[in-house]
Amino acid sequence: MTEIFLEGGRALIGAELVETSLLVSGADIVEIDGSRGRSRLAIDARNLLVLPGIVDLHGDAFERQMMPRAGVDFPIDVALADSDRQAISNGITTVFHATTCSWEPGLRSADNARGLMEAIERQRPQFAADTRFHLRHETYNLDAEAEISQWLAEGRVDLFAFNDHMDGTVADMAKPRKRNRMVERTGLSSEDFDRLVGLVVARAGDVPASVARLAATARATGVRMLSHDDATPAMRQEFRELGALIAEFPINEETARAAASHGDAIVYGAPNVVRGGSHTGWTKASDMIAKGLCSVLASDYYYPAQLLAAFRLAADGVLPLTEAWDLVSAGPARATGLTDRGVLAEGRRADILLVDDSVALRPRLIAVISGGKLVHLTDATRLLAAVATPREAVAAA
Repeated sequence: MTEIFLEGGRALIGAELVETSLLVSGADIVEIDGSRGRSRLAIDARNLLVLPGIVDLHGDAFERQMMPRAGVDFPIDVALADSDRQAISNGITTVFHATTCSWEPGLRSADNARGLMEAIERQRPQFAADTRFHLRHETYNLDAEAEISQWLAEGRVDLFAFNDHMDGTVADMAKPRKRNRMVERTGLSSEDFDRLVGLVVARAGDVPASVARLAATARATGVRMLSHDDATPAMRQEFRELGALIAEFPINEETARAAASHGDAIVYGAPNVVRGGSHTGWTKASDMIAKGLCSVLASDYYYPAQLLAAFRLAADGVLPLTEAWDLVSAGPARATGLTDRGVLAEGRRADILLVDDSVALRPRLIAVISGGKLVHLTDATRLLAAVATPREAVAAA
């Protein structure tokens, strides 16, 4: 069984940063403030922050590895392997790949979602990050309902979100630049895209019943649900009554307050914090955080954002780092029901980051331990000399 000893460091224990050492054995943290003992692998963590690994419940940056340019595809296994390296190198030790299952052909089609799910299942043992499947169901994709129900029943979906981008799609059809981007993504001709949108919109009356049936299946199988871009308190209430207790990117303060008043988890995008606002012009995440209306920050479309956002919140005086870190680690772990991670404590999963915070707003990741394995190291001088094995032990072996 592999043991890793982290010597010194300012570790986030509970709600405080404490100078201490950690011992990892197997996949877990087994001792805090202990001694190295006979651990062969030891890392000097002095003058570094020792933080729980980041949990990303919504990240879709892997799409750029799959299609770096419109119409340019790369194999799913290659894209996922590269995405795993990117996630780990940005401190994300638990990643939910947010996979859109839409009525569109191409990158966000049901066929592509199926391929991603199957590839994640095949490659999961090879990934450094604990990699999970977050299915983003476009509610107008009625033809996929039966297959999605089967995936839910088989336990192949780790998070299940209800998305409805149809109004936005119809509105963007009148905007040449956005329209061209949508058409390119699908691989259809402009005329065929128009025809498809018309057919999908015509079935709007069947959507609510489909959503209710899928929600019932998710509840029965214990899959946690999210609703995406809730626009009103009434919309949030409707999804809450269906069992979707995670509000993902509510678009205004009124809706976020309605979610918070019922104890719903509230997700905003970490890029919103790093950039100082939403790229869509909607809610400013740092304002919502200051008002206590956000419990989770997700990478959304940019893997480096969670690490950077926590330090940005601290630097801007919105939250102390100890509380800001909760938004990217313990908060998403709670929302997704992962009770074994998100904090540094004995008996918990050993997902640990060593971070150099000497440059303001630019935290530098030195090492990442994921599930008890050292999977990323940028400074080999931090490795401490191996402990010599006693001669009598060698002779006995």
